[in-house]
Amino acid sequence: MSEGQFHVHGPHDHELEHAAHSRDPFAGRIAVMTAIFATIGAMMGYMAGATQNDALLFKNEAAIRKTEASDQWNFYQAKSSKQNIAELGSVLATGEAQAKFAKEIDRYRKEKDDIMVEAKKLEAASTAAEAQSEASMHVHHRWAQAMTLIQIGIALGAIALLTRSRPMSIGAIAVAGVSVALGALALAHI
Repeated sequence: MSEGQFHVHGPHDHELEHAAHSRDPFAGRIAVMTAIFATIGAMMGYMAGATQNDALLFKNEAAIRKTEASDQWNFYQAKSSKQNIAELGSVLATGEAQAKFAKEIDRYRKEKDDIMVEAKKLEAASTAAEAQSEASMHVHHRWAQAMTLIQIGIALGAIALLTRSRPMSIGAIAVAGVSVALGALALAHI
């Protein structure tokens, strides 16, 4: 609280503060449980955001590599067109001109082979980045599910404190347990 300024608590904050200072063991346990859930939830929220960012970065990488591969295939097509013109020239020409066109045909064929290797490498990199993006997005969804459940656990804890309901506090712990299990799956990339 700031000196000389008003500070307004929400109902849940007010109850937690009173529970922390009271001698009521039930209220104290719920307050500690809620604080632990909030801490776990903050970590899950961070991980959800981090994995979503990773997914977006991998998706961007895939798009860049796909564009580069497309550029290479366009370059390949241009070399094919030049090769076709050289082949036509070779058929129509005789003597030195025919030999010149034959060399161009061989040069374009070699250049196309090199371009094809690069294009396929870029396509593979794009496919790999796309797979990494999908895997990161799956993990992000796990973290988001875990975060949602821990928030539900916090809400159930608040309801348990306000209603003084032991079954509600057990429900909060159960929901938080499922949340932690989902977080463990996310951490294991499952």
